[in-house]
Parts: sequence; structure tokens; C-alpha cells
Amino acid sequence: MHGWLILDKPLGLGSTQAVSAVKRALRSGGYPKLKVGHGGTLDPLASGVLPVALGEATKLAGRLLDSDKVYDFTIAFGVETDTLDAEGRAIATSEHRPTRTEAEAVLPHFTGAIEQVPPAYSALKVDGARAYDRARAGETVELARRAVTVHALKILPVNGEDLGAITLTAHVSKGTYIRSLARDIARALGTVGHVSYLRRTRAGPFDLSHAISLDKLAEFGQAARLQDLLLPLGAGLDGIPALSLMPDQAGALRQGREVIGLAAADGQYLALLGDTPVALIAVTAQAGRVLRGFNL
Repeated sequence: MHGWLILDKPLGLGSTQAVSAVKRALRSGGYPKLKVGHGGTLDPLASGVLPVALGEATKLAGRLLDSDKVYDFTIAFGVETDTLDAEGRAIATSEHRPTRTEAEAVLPHFTGAIEQVPPAYSALKVDGARAYDRARAGETVELARRAVTVHALKILPVNGEDLGAITLTAHVSKGTYIRSLARDIARALGTVGHVSYLRRTRAGPFDLSHAISLDKLAEFGQAARLQDLLLPLGAGLDGIPALSLMPDQAGALRQGREVIGLAAADGQYLALLGDTPVALIAVTAQAGRVLRGFNL
């Protein structure tokens, strides 16, 4: 049971609660106790792809945090809230509603390398405290602009020309705040807005085609069949090739020693002994060193 369960997280559930649901499913199926962790926070007001790592795969969860994500989101025009989503308090209003043509025209300004100011209601720390804790306490939170990359941004089909709301798909780098992107697009259109719908459709190599509902998770847990839903540990290493080892090479890597004479170009590899992952390694000048070792 070392690998990935990909959840389709429902609205209203936090990422930590989703991890707890996986732990309950493991217990109900009588599985041995395992480390469980998620590969990227998804707000309770957002649904969609939440990768959950089990066992040795938790050593790769941090890589998912650094991966690109894809989101579908709706900007509701006319009201900006303090949280930049539907849960917040209105802080600005506007009667202006843009047209689709106007919206299409501003999107290139939000594609590529951009800078954005994160929401005051975010988990970023300000002087040692979470920004959302300071904001909830009534403090004025000022966060620094940060560089992010929006690889692609497009409008999904809509009916009519005057837009009370607009739904988009965004392929973004790590650290991109969709709520900030929505705020800035609305302002660029001469109005204000907030996110009324947010769904993550991809996180790193995992998309909705891999995702299961919490009901299915519970059902397979009770039947002790979670292994049927489990994706292999290496599934989280999108684009990283496998490298077969000899037993002595595998033994050296498991002891944390460098292995020389590897017939591989420079780069990262998933080192395998047979079908068993040994380590994620970096090869330089045919010498491999361990980045993450797996106790399998």
C-alpha cells in the first residue's frame, strides 16, 4: 500500500479532512498503519483533484506542491469580497458588466509570467502568523507581490454577450492564487468580482480521470479493496524515466552511497530493482546520488 489515491474532493471539505477520510478507509479495511499525506491543499470552497500519498509515496508529496495545476473557475462580477470568494463580506460593488469581447481582450495581460498580490485570507505567514488569522482578527494585511506563471487561460463557452459571470480554465504554476487572478481580471475589465466556483481538474500528473469519490473510497475500504484504487508510487513522478539497477547498485543506493558507472544521461531517474522502486536519484557524469530513498 505504497502509492497514490486520487480523490475528487467535494465542496465543504478541507484537505486535512480528506486525508482523515483515507485513514478511516484504511482502518475499516484492516490495513496496516501507514503514513498518509496530501499533495497540495485544496480549500473547502473548492472541489476536484486532491492527490493523497500513502506510505513511501509521502516522500514525494512535496513534489506535487511544486507542480503545475489546472483549474476551472467562475468570476461573478459586480461584488468584490474581503476573501475574494463567495464566503466573504462585500467590500466593493460595481454596476458594470463586461462583454465577452472585452473579457477576451484582457486575458493576454494575465497569461505568461505575471505578478499578483495573494489574498489577505491565505495561509501565507506574516510576522509568524497566518495571514487569514490576522485578517479575521480585523488587522489590515499587506502581502508582497509575487511572480507566478499562467501557462494558459481561456474562457469557457457562455450564452449571450453581457456577462454577469464568466467561467475560465487556467493552467498555472505553483503559488498562483486563482482568487487573486479573478480579482485582477475583474478590475482590468472596469468592474469588480469574486470567485463563485472553483474546481481543480489537474494536479501535476493526476487529473479527474484518476479521481474517486469519498463514497467509493469508503466502499472499497470496507471491502478491503483499496489496493484496486491505488496508483503506483512512480505515478507521481511525471516525466521522470525509470532506470534499472543491478542488485549491488540497489544495495549501495539503499545505504545512501553514490553509484558510479551508470549508463544514463544526466538528469533525474526512478531507480528500480526489478519492479521495486529503490530511490529517486540524480545522475551527473554517470554517477547517481539519492534524492529520495524508498524503504520497499
